[in-house]
Amino acid sequence: TGDAKITGRVEGGFSVEANGTTYNGRRLAIASGSETVVPPVPGLKEGLASGFVVTNREVLDLKTLPKDLVVIGGGVIGLEMAYYFASVGVKVTVIEMMPKIAGATDPEICKVLQDGFVKKGMVFKLSSKVLEVKANSVVYEEAGEKKEITCDKVLLSAGRKPATAGIGLETLGLEMDRAAIVTDRHLCTTVQNVYAIGDCNGKVMLAHTAYREAEVAVNHMLGKPDEMRYDVIPAVIYTDPEVATVGLTEDECKDKGIAYRCGKAFFRANGKALCMNEPDGLCKVIADAEGKLLGCHLYGPHAADLVQEVCALISTGATVDQLKHIIHTHPTLGEVIQTAAHTM
Repeated sequence: TGDAKITGRVEGGFSVEANGTTYNGRRLAIASGSETVVPPVPGLKEGLASGFVVTNREVLDLKTLPKDLVVIGGGVIGLEMAYYFASVGVKVTVIEMMPKIAGATDPEICKVLQDGFVKKGMVFKLSSKVLEVKANSVVYEEAGEKKEITCDKVLLSAGRKPATAGIGLETLGLEMDRAAIVTDRHLCTTVQNVYAIGDCNGKVMLAHTAYREAEVAVNHMLGKPDEMRYDVIPAVIYTDPEVATVGLTEDECKDKGIAYRCGKAFFRANGKALCMNEPDGLCKVIADAEGKLLGCHLYGPHAADLVQEVCALISTGATVDQLKHIIHTHPTLGEVIQTAAHTM
């Protein structure tokens, strides 16, 4: 198809029309993805139309670097893009409604992440609300005071939502949770033989989640036992150093009334990190009162790779004592996880 964009639309039953051709099947898997959330901020749509405001897609097509960039939203995508632009000399200001960055990420990890960003010259306006986007500026409210900041570009990163409108889903009678298609642990919708995988079900909007959901859905179609475990999906913020997390945070344990223990270790005490001249970082390991592993939260070099060890251990119901007894090669970054376990 080259650069042509082909869209499909459900015509009723399991019939799908795409590019003038109708396809019929015995089952239907919906994987329509997600789209950028555009808040009802005056001037925002006009800014998107003019190119002054860009999303995470258009920002990758810029031919020249802006001198000043305002990022609306301090979530994962916004932080990754903001970090890159700050690294290449762009003055970056992040405006975030919440009192912390990175959404539900462990607050202690967020603090060290933000400190690292500030060292790079980034400016954060937390607990702040964007009021208006003008031709070359952003108006926002901070601590009850109306302020305005001029910039060359605005990056809209206020979240994503399931892309389920306009594709004929109303013909199926699916149960919806706003824009998200409701699914169970097998990715089944409320209509028999209809599945929804990836961002369109709104559960965990990550590529690796969608890959696994597709496997589970196909296995269910084939009658093979399988189901999703949403409690062991790792997530990463690709900055430098990286942030990686899996399982429950301390705050989530408190909210759920779970008695927990937390172990900590620092990369500055890790031989490999020192050899790499990358000593900045923190590892937190969470376990319940009986020692069953519940979560791991990392900020440091190669965090995205390190978190997989704890992800595997949580998946198998392992305990802190079992983690302590796993022999780790020395010197390796992975020793930081074992060190954290030994502090519990």
